[in-house]
Amino acid sequence: MTVTLRHATVDDLMAVGALHQGSRVATYSSFLPPEALADPTSEALGAYWVERWTWERDEHRMTVAERDGRLVGFSYLGPDDEGDPATGLLNAIHLDPAERGRGTGRQLMVDALAAMRSRGWSRAVLWVLRENTVARRFYERGGWTPTGQSRNEHIGPVAVLQLRYARLL
Repeated sequence: MTVTLRHATVDDLMAVGALHQGSRVATYSSFLPPEALADPTSEALGAYWVERWTWERDEHRMTVAERDGRLVGFSYLGPDDEGDPATGLLNAIHLDPAERGRGTGRQLMVDALAAMRSRGWSRAVLWVLRENTVARRFYERGGWTPTGQSRNEHIGPVAVLQLRYARLL
């Protein structure tokens, strides 16, 4: 029952979309209304990842976590969205809801941080929903701290506030 991490392939992306949707619904339903989480569907998120992969696969890296041959999580990283060449951006860590508390998220984070260091970045950043206190605690335990920056985004029709976190690599 060991978790294995590996680089994603294009064949993983529809399953990544389904896992991403399940993770969003399970995590965000405590603070977002159902209409905000109804769209995109699992299929639409799979198509999103296929499209994104097409354009970003040379500069970004997706790692998938498998337990007993089943996809249970993923991470996605790439260059900083604000253009700092010394900084990498952890775009996402998502887990199957049943995988929470089993150390898989931590494995994905440790792997992502090592990958960022190997790319020569000295700093890592991420954006997290302010209301996602579970994720914020997870990142804070991993050495991330709020930068004081925030931005507004939308999840479906609902405006949400995201907070930027950073850590040295």
